[in-house]
Amino acid sequence: MSSVPSLFPVFVDLRDRPVLVVGGGAVARRKSAALLEAGARVTVGAPALDPTLAGWVRQGRVVHVSGVFEAGWLDGAWLVVAATDDDGTNRAVAAAAGARRVWANVVDEAELSAFHVPSRIRRGPLQVAISSGGGAPMLARAVRERLETRLDDSLGPLAELLTRRRHRIRARLTDIAARRRFFDRLFDGPLPALLRRGARDAAERAFEQALAEAPAQSTGSVALVGAGPGDPGLLTLRGLRLLNEADVILHDRLVSPEVLDLARRDAERIEVGKQAGNHRTTQAQIHALMLEHAGAGRRVVRLKGGDPFVFGRGGEELQVLRAHGIDYEVVPGITAALACGAYAGIPLTHRDHAQSVRLLTAHCRDPSDELDWASLAAGSQTLAVYMGVGGLERFGERLVAHGRAPSTPFALVENGSRADQRVVTGRLAELAERAREHHIASPALLVVGEVAALADTLHWFGAPPLGGCRPEALPHAA
Repeated sequence: MSSVPSLFPVFVDLRDRPVLVVGGGAVARRKSAALLEAGARVTVGAPALDPTLAGWVRQGRVVHVSGVFEAGWLDGAWLVVAATDDDGTNRAVAAAAGARRVWANVVDEAELSAFHVPSRIRRGPLQVAISSGGGAPMLARAVRERLETRLDDSLGPLAELLTRRRHRIRARLTDIAARRRFFDRLFDGPLPALLRRGARDAAERAFEQALAEAPAQSTGSVALVGAGPGDPGLLTLRGLRLLNEADVILHDRLVSPEVLDLARRDAERIEVGKQAGNHRTTQAQIHALMLEHAGAGRRVVRLKGGDPFVFGRGGEELQVLRAHGIDYEVVPGITAALACGAYAGIPLTHRDHAQSVRLLTAHCRDPSDELDWASLAAGSQTLAVYMGVGGLERFGERLVAHGRAPSTPFALVENGSRADQRVVTGRLAELAERAREHHIASPALLVVGEVAALADTLHWFGAPPLGGCRPEALPHAA
């Protein structure tokens, strides 16, 4: 467990509120300047002040309390900053503040601080704050420097314009969903470019036109979005944008928390997970949820692990949406076979070993009847099997019974692309035994074919494969 605290980010209104700064040197001066900028009434307590602070006292901008820190200095203060070079004084400030429930920051002492001052980027009234929880301030600074080059200067005047027009927008667009879509269209329209060029009058006209044309009521829609295998870096840009526009997210059990964390914070999240033997949400209930929320004018994202059209029942869901006249779109995702193969170092096709790849699932009502075992047992192909691990023994036995060699390599990829990815390799005859030995659990993908042996030497992500079928034993492996 991390020793860095999980801080709650908050922006504090300090206008005309008393704040104490303990210390009289350069650090205290910098902290006082930031507090004055926020409108705070700053009192500086120290035996002596640097020239700039002393000048601010003469100008009446700050109040000076001369002497060594006393707990009484905290009377009436909303928060305090300890900015001295004396550890004992800083600890005394933190202790006294804690006893009085006054928020305290001790400069460069994260463990003594009840609040932290983040690295900050400003574009007019728009601010972006970055914190490492006090554990890695240099990293926070590096992130700030990168963002400084990416956040356009037009954001400042844009924030000022929207602040001036806030009440008009709310009066014109009382429906929250309609208001949100207005902003989406506004940000994608000509307004930011006009502000960037300094064309303020043209920007005002563009805003007025956009507001006048904005629909007062929103219409619902559904987007089927592939979340990929779990690594949030594999989510498509279009999928990310839709997650940030969604009002409601209906997500599968296999969608990783890291992907869900990319969505809008105030979007309603509804898990509609299904797994073998535990259908907590039926497909009919999922259809009903999509129709209910889209019918109420909401933007719905149906977020599916992998790809919506690969064993995801996306086709069935589109048929329901089309039958009810609901607008929809589909955003593909990286399916498990591609991701697990790539992250395990397994090329699904290879000039020497596999000229084709077949995607299949063992989640049939009766796999022994519905799968073409004779075709699956043929050589020179790769099988990528989406399945519950409970069917491994039967699957391996059926392949061998129909002619696939017991020595055929396999690889089981558990939690492919995620931080806890595991890969187990071996020969087909020992598939079930190896899975039990290593307690393989869902989600896991089975790869069967000569290419699976390449995982032992081509792996690059996570821990090396467990067990093995060395590719040197394969023909043409070189």
